[in-house]
Amino acid sequence: MSNYVPRLKKVYNDTIAPELFKELGYKSFMEVPAIKKIVVSMGVGEALANKKLLDAAVTDLTAITGQKAVKTKAKKSIANFKLRAGNEVGVMVTLRGARMYEFLDRLINVALPRVKDFRGIKATGFDGHGNYSLGITEQIIFPEIDFDKIERVAGLNINVVTSAKTDSDARALLTKFGMPFRK
Repeated sequence: MSNYVPRLKKVYNDTIAPELFKELGYKSFMEVPAIKKIVVSMGVGEALANKKLLDAAVTDLTAITGQKAVKTKAKKSIANFKLRAGNEVGVMVTLRGARMYEFLDRLINVALPRVKDFRGIKATGFDGHGNYSLGITEQIIFPEIDFDKIERVAGLNINVVTSAKTDSDARALLTKFGMPFRK
């Protein structure tokens, strides 16, 4: 297991990084953008009434990412939503290293093509600092989820954090990885 290198990491090191170095005209190889981490989160607002939904969300996210999900708590109280600070309202996972590359590989090549009427993902999800955010409406597009055993269909947020300085560099990086941006 120690000598295992994920497929996408090998592709990045062998082809993507040298191509980006030439295309973007960097002076040092250390300037080439790379993916630092991927944060996958799921908001479960109905967990205030039904705690079982939060446990189901943890199970689903753990199955999707291959890493134990943690429950997140509300930072502020919001009276209109009957929410108190400290209530558990979501789950999240931060992926780095080999698990990050494996998840990105499964997202691009397996999960996104399973989305109904898929025409590509929006290119407007960049934040101005080279990070990309993507929302998925149903967690059932991942093959790890058994449709018969889910409590409810829920959406996920996926944030890809890169070391790119600009959105155009980050977009070039993700396009090389095979991210299907809408034309």
